[in-house]
Amino acid sequence: MPNMSLKKNEMPAQDPILRGKNFNEVALGYTAEQAMDEAARCLNCKKPVCVEGCPVQINIPLFLAKAAKGDFEGAYETIAFSSSLPAVCGRVCPQETQCEGKCVRGIKGEPVGIGRVERFVADLHNANTAAPAEKPASNGHRVAVVGSGPSGLTCAGDLAKKGYEVTVFEAFHTAGGVLVYGIPEFRLPKAIVAKEIEGLKALGVEIVTNVVVGRTVSVKELMEEEGFEAVFIGTGAGLPRFMNIPGENLKGVYSANEYLTRVNLMKAYREDSATPVMRGGKVAVVGGGNVAMDAARTALRLGAEKVYIVYRRSMEELPARREEVEHAMEEGIEFLLLNNPVEIIGYRNAEDKRDPKNGFVTGMRCIRMELGEPDEKGRRRPVEIPGSEYLLDVDTVVMSIGTSPNPLIKDTTEGLDINRWGGIIVNEETGKTSLDGVYAGGDAVTGAATVILAMGAGKTAATAIDEYLQKK
Repeated sequence: MPNMSLKKNEMPAQDPILRGKNFNEVALGYTAEQAMDEAARCLNCKKPVCVEGCPVQINIPLFLAKAAKGDFEGAYETIAFSSSLPAVCGRVCPQETQCEGKCVRGIKGEPVGIGRVERFVADLHNANTAAPAEKPASNGHRVAVVGSGPSGLTCAGDLAKKGYEVTVFEAFHTAGGVLVYGIPEFRLPKAIVAKEIEGLKALGVEIVTNVVVGRTVSVKELMEEEGFEAVFIGTGAGLPRFMNIPGENLKGVYSANEYLTRVNLMKAYREDSATPVMRGGKVAVVGGGNVAMDAARTALRLGAEKVYIVYRRSMEELPARREEVEHAMEEGIEFLLLNNPVEIIGYRNAEDKRDPKNGFVTGMRCIRMELGEPDEKGRRRPVEIPGSEYLLDVDTVVMSIGTSPNPLIKDTTEGLDINRWGGIIVNEETGKTSLDGVYAGGDAVTGAATVILAMGAGKTAATAIDEYLQKK
């Protein structure tokens, strides 16, 4: 019989006061009993609309049915058939707007905690399975994947399972893309990412780090000189945006991309770090997305005495996941909603306060906003309230207002069609670009989006690449 409880099993978590002082994972995960009980809330609908909401088309009712019976390895195999990164997705996928957002149990209560059960199943498998996957027999075709983020890893994994010889080229010294440089340890432990990548290596995927495609080697050279028959571009959206307001060149102003990369990948939280960030004091994070939440919560863990989220719209328009917002509030981060920066001010050093352009941040001038008429996306447009300016006392400012696709590939690949936002233009059904044998997906195409959407794009491209090469 289904479990007809209207509420999900609560996710155990660290105490908010304690977790704000460490980088350990906040959510502690279900027990086996909780996972079985939560999976039993699934009604096994004849028309599983939850699957329609999953970009990688996991057979959700089947994996939940197996989990409800305690067949956790069978549940894992069901997930892994469609997803190359189940332990990652169980943590960072926005289930509330995708699979869980369509769950019929959500009509009169809370939807099934699909992501929470997926996380438990994947973690249990990873903790208890020592034998690596067997490498499929080679089909003789070679494919290059540029970028080791979620779209690239998914494309590589799906092709490797079909027998392709896949090489992933990564610009950084560590594979994982945004999974390792963008998402903090307390949300996604790097050991989890490393474990998933080891699984792909066992399938035969080769990962080459410290290679900047577009500088070290070009896409054209990969195909014409290195012998790759197809290329998938999954270089992400690593170009930060700024507001172009006075004072953004002051010391202590970071893009969220730089701030999180220094901390997550370059270990800036260590005292001996070669790439430190400013620590302590008062920190303002400008923006309202998941990345803004990550930056704010990271600043808190680095010892900030006060952290503000400054967002120009209201809580209803805040795009971050509800869970991340709730965690941030529990940890004491203050939300300054309907506020917008107009200037960052500072001085050269403690003795000379005459130069406001080239020194350290001492504050941020903000103006209060109100919501006016809807914009082209249907959201009410924020409008400044005249005479409402005030000075916010801060020492560090992190700009988290979005990113654009990495421009290096488009600038070095002749004939690659690009849209006006810098994204690579592709066929939506296949991921094919304007160049023969070249495919793309993820944030390099769409701009900054979610991990699971990038994975879906990688999966789509892998299917198209397989069809393309089998015809050659």
